[in-house]
Amino acid sequence: MKSVIRVRVAAGHYGGGLVDGAKMLELFGDVATDLCVRADGDEGLFRAYESVEFLRPVRAGDFIEAEGEIVGWGRTSLKMEFVARKVIAPVPAASVSGADFLAEPEVVCRARGTCVVPEKDRRPVSSALGPGVVGRPGACVITAAIVGAETTRAQNPHLPITADEIGDEARRCAAAGATVIHLHVRTADGHPSQDAELFRAAIRAIRQRCDVIVQTSTGGAVGMSVDERCGALKLQGADRPEMASLNVGTINFGDDVFVNRAPDVLDVAARIRAAGAAPEIELYDAGHLDIAADLVKRGAVGAPLHFQFVLGVRGAMAASDRNLDFLVGGLPAGATWGVAGIGRHQLPLAELAIVRGGNVRVGLEDNVWLDKGVLAEGSAPLVARAAEMVRARGRAVATIAEARRLLAVGPRPS
Repeated sequence: MKSVIRVRVAAGHYGGGLVDGAKMLELFGDVATDLCVRADGDEGLFRAYESVEFLRPVRAGDFIEAEGEIVGWGRTSLKMEFVARKVIAPVPAASVSGADFLAEPEVVCRARGTCVVPEKDRRPVSSALGPGVVGRPGACVITAAIVGAETTRAQNPHLPITADEIGDEARRCAAAGATVIHLHVRTADGHPSQDAELFRAAIRAIRQRCDVIVQTSTGGAVGMSVDERCGALKLQGADRPEMASLNVGTINFGDDVFVNRAPDVLDVAARIRAAGAAPEIELYDAGHLDIAADLVKRGAVGAPLHFQFVLGVRGAMAASDRNLDFLVGGLPAGATWGVAGIGRHQLPLAELAIVRGGNVRVGLEDNVWLDKGVLAEGSAPLVARAAEMVRARGRAVATIAEARRLLAVGPRPS
């Protein structure tokens, strides 16, 4: 959750028109109040600044943009980070009223602090809060993408391939905090496949070992037909998946093209519904928001809606906080969302999603590294790292019951 205000600093306090640094803290206080109201419906009290850095001078006539973000959630407290940037500066040499937008905004101040709403002053959660109150984020659902279609054992020898290996890795991921397993399958020699019987074997192996939501891919691998890609949706009864991915748009995918024609997207959406699975709508690019909105309008998908932003694919939308904020801002009201960052972006984007109130996806499908130069020994260590991030930010890791409720997935098939 972010808040931004822009003001013109009217008067200097020191020689040369220099503005007192306390003005920046005043702006941060206003931003903090806005964040408190949007999070809790209460103004809150600023308890303390942990750090304040004055980095550049501010003079009378400068326009300052102050931004704040909640980065940690306590029972009655909110941890926040602030930054103030100079965006417009007077140019008296040009004319009496001359002023220019700066080509690059200048960071003039940074700070970290904590706001609280005392327990005795808090409104009950059941109170009717105003329309601008976003609320605090709930538990975070962690998805483990443990196989994928592109990763090879040459890249990471811990990639699971057989049904038993997939089941064992799913069990380790569930123990580390994952409640959703995003599933691809492979042939015995490691080639990507969407064969229904390979999915059946993998799903059985997973469900014998742990209670998780099984989400099968309908993306498959580049070049597969729609019928191939939908192999897992042929499964019924106790073997059927609870969720399935729904890719809505065509993108450049590295040196290839991942084709999702509009008629095919409608076809796959209908197959997911017929299979009794909940769709996870995969968005790789900005225009996919509009495609998804059209699918809702056509009735191809319906509420409750869950979206996954896949960011960092070469040829699609880059992995950045600006792009994430844009995509989240374009979602329909009431939708849930998560982020899958590709390669080195996986864990940084996971942390961004946690702070923004979303859910996360990690695993060897998208990233083979735990740290720079350190291969992940399977997807479970990546899940454990994501769970640490969730708790460090004051959120809870979702239980399987919470994940089923948040994602509107029914009980385990039987």
